[in-house]
Amino acid sequence: MSTDPNAPSNSDTALFLVMPAYNEQDNIEAVVAQWHPVVEKIGGDARLLIVNDGSKDNTSAILHELEKRTVEGNVLKFPRLIALDKPNSGHGATCLFAYNKAIELGAKYIFQTDSDGQTDPDEFWKFWEKRADFDFIIGSRGGRQDGFSRIVVTKVLKLVIWLIFGEKVRDANTPFRLMRAGRLAKILAVIPKDFFLSNVLVSTIAVKWKERCVWEPITFKPRQGGVNSINLRRIFKIGWKAVGDFCAIKRQLKARSE
Repeated sequence: MSTDPNAPSNSDTALFLVMPAYNEQDNIEAVVAQWHPVVEKIGGDARLLIVNDGSKDNTSAILHELEKRTVEGNVLKFPRLIALDKPNSGHGATCLFAYNKAIELGAKYIFQTDSDGQTDPDEFWKFWEKRADFDFIIGSRGGRQDGFSRIVVTKVLKLVIWLIFGEKVRDANTPFRLMRAGRLAKILAVIPKDFFLSNVLVSTIAVKWKERCVWEPITFKPRQGGVNSINLRRIFKIGWKAVGDFCAIKRQLKARSE
């Protein structure tokens, strides 16, 4: 492994496991401890990249302390952790920032999940085993434990995607996805950098462009701690704006195909 964690990688299996983080001081240390073993097991140039989205609590301080934390022999406890800070711009824009940063650093595969502890690292491996067969392996949430309102939002979103794009996307916004970086880069080129529902667009465009996609069932647990920053009122406002944004993206995609 390179001694510089930010050095570009040439490995065909270089994985960047990326997470956005906003006000996750209650979760972030446990989440790093849960997910860092994944990149350690893969070895080589694998990295855990966490982007702090302008948190107002101690998320940033905790992340940077974890980057420097050592164990016996003055060895880094989390040597593959990269913590970055950026001004607050929302979940979707932070995912886009993380994707582009991972590609810049030489990622061949990018896996995204959230930093709230709702996903299970053990379920990553069934995705990793299929990486040669698919370019986008996306989780499908069954038996969700994050509230009835979120389930309703997901179903409504599925309907909106079908009405606007004419595509059936099983679970467009799942924060548990393994993507081939080269294929993802082509999709990122048509997504505005500040788009809030960026994962929705990635999923939808991947389906529309006939990329090699598959949905894998995953579990989705309650938050480990902290407070969800998205409430129903905000979800409605985001959703209403997304309809107009989706229509604009649809026109852009149509123009590209003509």
